[in-house]
Amino acid sequence: MTLHAVDLIRKRRDGEELTPAEILFIVEGAANETIPEEQLSAWLMAVFLRGLSLAELDTLTTAMRFSGETLEHPRLGRRTVDKHSTGGVGDKTSFLVAPIAAAAGLADPMISGRALGHTGGTLDKLESIPGYRTQLSLEEMRHVLDKCGAFIVGQTRNLVPADRKLYALRDRTATVENPYLICASIMSKKLAAGLDALVIDVKTGSGAFLRDETEAAYLAALMVETGERAGTRTVAIQTDMSQPLGRFAGNWVEVQESIALLRGEREPLTEDCREISLILAGWMIYLGGQAANAEEGKRIAEEKITDGSAFRIFREMIAWQGGDLTAIDAGAAFHAPKFSRTLHADRSGYFTACDCTKIGWAVQRLGAGRERAGEPVEAHAGIEMHAKLGAKIDAGQPLVTMFTQNDALFAEPERLLRVAITIADAPVTPPPLVRRIISAENKNKFLNPPQHP
Repeated sequence: MTLHAVDLIRKRRDGEELTPAEILFIVEGAANETIPEEQLSAWLMAVFLRGLSLAELDTLTTAMRFSGETLEHPRLGRRTVDKHSTGGVGDKTSFLVAPIAAAAGLADPMISGRALGHTGGTLDKLESIPGYRTQLSLEEMRHVLDKCGAFIVGQTRNLVPADRKLYALRDRTATVENPYLICASIMSKKLAAGLDALVIDVKTGSGAFLRDETEAAYLAALMVETGERAGTRTVAIQTDMSQPLGRFAGNWVEVQESIALLRGEREPLTEDCREISLILAGWMIYLGGQAANAEEGKRIAEEKITDGSAFRIFREMIAWQGGDLTAIDAGAAFHAPKFSRTLHADRSGYFTACDCTKIGWAVQRLGAGRERAGEPVEAHAGIEMHAKLGAKIDAGQPLVTMFTQNDALFAEPERLLRVAITIADAPVTPPPLVRRIISAENKNKFLNPPQHP
């Protein structure tokens, strides 16, 4: 039977379930560019409004996963694990968990992305290291993985091409914030990397794409369901994004902070980033079969920082991907910003609330992010937070320092930051770092779609 895109748009619009053949037709049309963009966009909007059944989501993810090349590891001799984050401000855990997992005897073939909206991009941060190559062929990926046990790269042109097309359209048609489309996009790329196990960091709070905790839990359960159906052990951890993670947000400043953590350095304002990284790595080590449970995995993760093996593998990964180790060894001094400006508290009280999305936009507008695809980003741009939620604040105390190469850029970020930070009279208790853990055992409790008025 001949299929027509307009019929499938109408069918999804009217709430009828699509067959596997119909979904495959849409995915192949996206990958091969045989379905016009306006019809793909209309279909995406129909999915955005009507959702998908679990069977449809599984078929969509699988079809996208195999829409191009896939990465397999038949001769690697290690189990492959990875971590994915749904996006946040100051989220630099990838730089810690990948080398920790490799040091624990696993392999992490991490395929990452660029800055999106108010959130930073792992690849943009790594490209602040001179020479670092984020685009490798599949053969080069296998070589780096064999040599050091981890790589962090971008999606190749032939890896999940259907997602590249559909995601570009979602970004232009206001269909990004949808749990089914988010799940299919993330999981198709992760499963195409040939993973044995996957840990997903699902952000919730003022800096997350899905701020509502119930919606975030539903997305987490969908991704666990999808991963388990594909034969990949999957767990989702809902973590707090009501303030920037760690002390810094930006590009080089986040790499610099990660290097310090991998060297075993401790600083009160980075303890949240260290703790989340150890929790995520602990689950990776457990799901990868190198620990009896996640708690033991976390202890092993901490050992790999203490004994220096995680930092050694991080340096090896940077070198194998062409990065200049001079930058790694120089630390903070390597990308010294031309201009900085510090915001001070205009009253005493307590740091009680934070609009983390506004802080993310401030970082972006200092030059660390981009307005549209393909624009360059500034390695030096970013911020340093001088306090965490719940802290007692004195009038005149430094709150945030901004970094940029262009002092004409300070005005808008400063306005955003002043609105984003709330200092009030009464103290508050910061939200927990981990809200809940969703696994194969409890996922069904969270698989009911949230009801909206």
